[in-house]
Amino acid sequence: MKKIILSAAFLAVAGLTTVKANDIKNPIIVAVQQDSTTKAPVELKDLPEAVTKTLQSDPVKAWTPTAAFLVTNADKTSYYLINVKKEQETGSLKIDKDGKIIE
Repeated sequence: MKKIILSAAFLAVAGLTTVKANDIKNPIIVAVQQDSTTKAPVELKDLPEAVTKTLQSDPVKAWTPTAAFLVTNADKTSYYLINVKKEQETGSLKIDKDGKIIE
């Protein structure tokens, strides 16, 4: 009798733990939007004069530029991304072609 009860309990537990797998009736569509921003490296010596003057201005001149990139967005706007360093701190500045710092 114990074997029958044990077998019935085992079958009940096995019946509860089975996985019910069905085909997906509504396929999921994944759409990926491509970012068309381009980032081109620029030599520090080749930066426009307005950008160079901004880098030499008072609040920014404590930081040393290490690398520069010309970033062009999908809407054809562009700015210079300047990586800067001061002792152990690092950061980056966005400066437009007219030398204005972008937030």
